[in-house]
Amino acid sequence: MTALIASAFVLGLATSVHCISMCGPMVVTYAVRCTDSAGWRGTVAPNLAYQGAKIASYTLVGLLLGAVGSALNVDALRPWVMALAGVFMIVLGLGMTGRVRWATRFQPRPPRALVTALSRLRRKATEDAETGTSTLAVPATFGLLTGLMPCAPLQAAQLVAAASGSAVNGAVTMLAFGVGTAPLMLAFGTASSLVPARWKARLHVALAVVVMLSGLVFLNRAALLTGFPVNSQAVAGIFAHDTSADAPMAFTTAADGTAEVPLVIQDVRYFPDTVPVPAGRDVRLMVDRREDHTCSDRLVIPEMGVDVALAPNATTAVALPPSQPGTYRMTCGMGMMAGEIVVRAP
Repeated sequence: MTALIASAFVLGLATSVHCISMCGPMVVTYAVRCTDSAGWRGTVAPNLAYQGAKIASYTLVGLLLGAVGSALNVDALRPWVMALAGVFMIVLGLGMTGRVRWATRFQPRPPRALVTALSRLRRKATEDAETGTSTLAVPATFGLLTGLMPCAPLQAAQLVAAASGSAVNGAVTMLAFGVGTAPLMLAFGTASSLVPARWKARLHVALAVVVMLSGLVFLNRAALLTGFPVNSQAVAGIFAHDTSADAPMAFTTAADGTAEVPLVIQDVRYFPDTVPVPAGRDVRLMVDRREDHTCSDRLVIPEMGVDVALAPNATTAVALPPSQPGTYRMTCGMGMMAGEIVVRAP
């Protein structure tokens, strides 16, 4: 779960320049209009109201999407949702560079009703500025509405929230994303511009690379969950020394003739991360999960067709089918943990 929060925060931080390009003019024009005599508190307060309302909107949407995804049991769809989110991020990053025109065509457009509501807020803020009055209701309402914008980075984060496995996970994911977008937007709204013009283009390209790298991370997780042969574990295995042949095979034979092999999960890691099992036999993996982290609540071995929920702070017996000698990747339900099952002759 920590890795999921971190990746959502980094995505929000990296796409905050994109947020400025989309919402920055609107923020300056009608979310943070204030009189010259307002002072720094009067300048900062509307921005905080806007950012707080926007993050609250993100969190509520994440709560709803996580709940819907959990109710629909999207475990089977999770790898494909992650793959879609990854592709979405890469296309977004290409568009952010300003050098790939076709990528900008995939930017979603806001619905007419939302545009109308934002226009009304603009008129209200302008009227308040002309009369010398101000209210935090305008930036707060604006923040709630922009939280519903059909923005590409936002929709990518929403896809991840829907596949997070629970309402709480979805809410926390979107909260982390919203917090990531806040610092630069808050500085922009308060100071009108944080990034010098001569650096803006370069910063867009640098952050576009970060967004595309985030997309590759999600594509890699999807590859691990589906057993696609091109993934980070496979690439690392090419350059790493193969120690699977040296790993001792430790198992006991149950009364029914099934080989029982121990595996411990602790601190979101597998112990051992390379698990030798005998070839051609029914195997029962005795998974002792000594934690309740969301990330480790499932064991997935795609090439064996295994996708099993694991009880927290308990031992779960996971049946593995008789398999041919070889190496089979194992991971968690979010594709963040790394391990392997090595099938070999006893």
